[in-house]
Amino acid sequence: MILSLSPNNPAVPASCFRLAPSRPPFRQQIVTDPGTVDAQAWNDLLARQHAPTPFMRREYLAALHASGSAVPETGWAPRFMLLWDGAALAAACPLYVKAHSYGEYVFDWAWANAYAEHGLRYYPKALVAVPFTPVPGSRLLARDAAARAALVRALLAWCTQHKLSSLHVLFGDDEDVAACAAADLMPRHQVQFHWKNLRPPRSPAARGALPPEGALAALGRPGGGSEHELGPYRDFEDFLAALTQDKRKKIRQERRKVAAAGVRFRSARGAAITPADWAFFYRCYERTYLEHGNEPYLTPAFFEAMARDLASHWVLFIAERAGQPIACSLIAVSADLAGVGGQNDSEMVAYGRYWGALERVDCLHFEACYYQPIDWCIRHGVARFEGGAQGEHKMARALLPVATTSCHWLAHPAFADAVARFLAREDQGMERYLHDLQERSPLRHASAPA
Repeated sequence: MILSLSPNNPAVPASCFRLAPSRPPFRQQIVTDPGTVDAQAWNDLLARQHAPTPFMRREYLAALHASGSAVPETGWAPRFMLLWDGAALAAACPLYVKAHSYGEYVFDWAWANAYAEHGLRYYPKALVAVPFTPVPGSRLLARDAAARAALVRALLAWCTQHKLSSLHVLFGDDEDVAACAAADLMPRHQVQFHWKNLRPPRSPAARGALPPEGALAALGRPGGGSEHELGPYRDFEDFLAALTQDKRKKIRQERRKVAAAGVRFRSARGAAITPADWAFFYRCYERTYLEHGNEPYLTPAFFEAMARDLASHWVLFIAERAGQPIACSLIAVSADLAGVGGQNDSEMVAYGRYWGALERVDCLHFEACYYQPIDWCIRHGVARFEGGAQGEHKMARALLPVATTSCHWLAHPAFADAVARFLAREDQGMERYLHDLQERSPLRHASAPA
């Protein structure tokens, strides 16, 4: 299909045409089975992006579909968009047509309800995202800014053509956000909590001031750093020494409780995670969902595909008592550890993903989901551990607030205007919230008493 946009179409923002390059149009392809996308072309394009993650690899996205996890029957209809320049893949993104808003972690239920109250349909809608995965990173894969802009124009035109209510680009990187802003999509900010393997600055002033009002997106973007930070932690005790006394004391108490209960941990990565380990993990993962009255999003077949196709991107922590496994947590890592024997890779990022337990032990969740992964990250020189969506309790474990951004377009002009006003008010509240969180940092100053 050849992409063509008409400036006479009022549903597509005028900025799309101002940005149109004077070049032949890309050939547009819509793919309904991610497994048919050329893995080499997709992954090569991903590797060129500002913020690639393993969750955007073709293997990961294809496994979501092939396993029955993200399929039309579960409300996720893949319509992956690819733009070709001859035989070269110039731009691509994981596009889904959604029949609900589950599994997104950017909450628009109120928007859907408002549509319904006015006799309008919010669903189906279009979503550029990784299903069930609130991890910031590149979403609009492109060889350059012009191709990314063309991809946004193509998305808007496709949504208009198919009479979809809206388009949502979730947890994009800075380049994605800029391309969406240029096409008049509305930004929406949320907060996550990430741990950085860097000793804190020496003084409050060196921590870096909050950005001016209206610059919320600049605050704590994933991967951001400071010239005043003093380098990675030497070990877990060195990390604890960077915390305020009350936080340090609390973590030690929590770890002692788990150890006193007779719980010991072992970890396995990649091919060292055995089929029995994966099977035990799924029992725990499934129980977490069932205890909350929900079916798990991901099927056993999905994790079988991870073990087969992306094993090196996973680390499993298994809690054992009296020689029997009782709980576990699974994290993802962004790249292979360099060299034989797990040599450090300062660019590596870890992502907290899933956990579950068959027995209840006080503070076991904190140990499995935070302390074990942080200890592992320190020992392997991992730069950052992203704790996932929501959870102020993570701050007490030195996972600090960062802003994430999603971008939204609504076809209905009146609703688009109402949502824009809502997002402006929400941003003001978010800035106050982030300021409050910054004031409650668990990190002590180097000059403060230990």
